[in-house]
Amino acid sequence: MTDSDQKFMRRAIALALEGVDDNGGGPFGCVVVKNGEMIGEGHNQVTSANDPTAHAEVVAIRDACNRLGTFQLDGCVIYTSCEPCPMCLGAIYWARPEKIFIACNREDAAEAGFDDAFIYDEIGKEPSERSVPTVNILRDEALAVFQAWMDKTDKIEY
Repeated sequence: MTDSDQKFMRRAIALALEGVDDNGGGPFGCVVVKNGEMIGEGHNQVTSANDPTAHAEVVAIRDACNRLGTFQLDGCVIYTSCEPCPMCLGAIYWARPEKIFIACNREDAAEAGFDDAFIYDEIGKEPSERSVPTVNILRDEALAVFQAWMDKTDKIEY
């Protein structure tokens, strides 16, 4: 851990407090860094934006990708005030940064009232056994769209 790592994490923590102070959402902040410069940042905006996906990491990833003009964060480092929830972890992996730094962990978040353990448990269940049941319909029709994607010659892969 370098002085720069501490500086960027302190910014993520400050963003988390900013979100608390302005009632933006939960106590979470995130910074995306490339080549030693902050290129994206955000704090949780779930309640202020009426958007359950507006977690700090997602907000910061959107900001960074918008600034970079790309949908991936190659060569970037993410600093987040807390271990990412399952949704944010998925978004981070899709963005493909090279490293993630966290301050608090999921147990700290649970103690503050942000317990994601049930989501981790749900992921391991069969879709029909989850608390929000998943019903499979029109699979053959939807498979045609996947075939269209596979046949497309000018697609932008990711």
